[in-house]
Amino acid sequence: MPSGPLAAALAYILWGLFPLYLKQMAQVPAMEIVLHRSAWSLLFMVVLLALLRRFAWLGAALRQPRTLALFSVSALLLACNWLLYVWAVNNDRLLDASLGYFVNPLVNVVLGYAVLQERPRPAQWAAVALAAGGVLWLALGAGHVPWVSLVLALSFAFYGLLRKTASLGAIEGLALETLVLAPLAVGGLLWLGATGQGHFAQGDARVDLLLLAAGPATAVPLLLFASGARRVTMATLGLLQYLGPTIQFLLGVFVYREPFSASRGIGFALIWAALALYTTESWRVTRRQRSAEALA
Repeated sequence: MPSGPLAAALAYILWGLFPLYLKQMAQVPAMEIVLHRSAWSLLFMVVLLALLRRFAWLGAALRQPRTLALFSVSALLLACNWLLYVWAVNNDRLLDASLGYFVNPLVNVVLGYAVLQERPRPAQWAAVALAAGGVLWLALGAGHVPWVSLVLALSFAFYGLLRKTASLGAIEGLALETLVLAPLAVGGLLWLGATGQGHFAQGDARVDLLLLAAGPATAVPLLLFASGARRVTMATLGLLQYLGPTIQFLLGVFVYREPFSASRGIGFALIWAALALYTTESWRVTRRQRSAEALA
């Protein structure tokens, strides 16, 4: 793997560019794309584990009901997040999707307080309040709650919480999640094929290759992220994580020409201000801690 910051940056850049890949399959329903994504990810992970000779953990994991239950829930959260994200991209809601991943770090702060008994600092609470104001502004301007953004942010935040407290590493955890989803993914694809509703192996080689690529397109960024996250500070990771939604936002506005009114811009600006406050405060605290450690 590349060095830590480069690996993490590549992961977020690939996630940011993912809509370019999905838009090439706009004729394929979101559910079918997610089924292929799960099935080919499992195959990719099996090959990777075989190359690394890392199957010893699997037997123990399958005999632990708590581990199985935990990863079953995380797998379903991940699948729901994938499904809504694919649907949003292919239904011209990319800006809503990018907003969800901008809000996600601040949802993590609230979950850390509510579940892990973490104590956010006053500036972090101010960032959360500012972001909440941005979401409220967007809701008032649109006449409805920005549900796509909120569901994406919440589902990925709860997924991250479960993975943070899980006993398995990144590779093993992703392998178990894809294994849990395998019956649904393979069964769903077989049903689509039997009823003539599937798009795979229907004479369009381009679509076939794109669907086959769903496995590595899903697993490679996750593995780059896992590699990089272990070798960079949380402050650095906090800055890098905005690469993905920023690229998505730019694609939505300048490539796919999704509507972006001045009113909507105010809501985004409030959330960007919240992220700037959150990131700057985290960076200052990390720098202060490093200085104290150096003096000690």
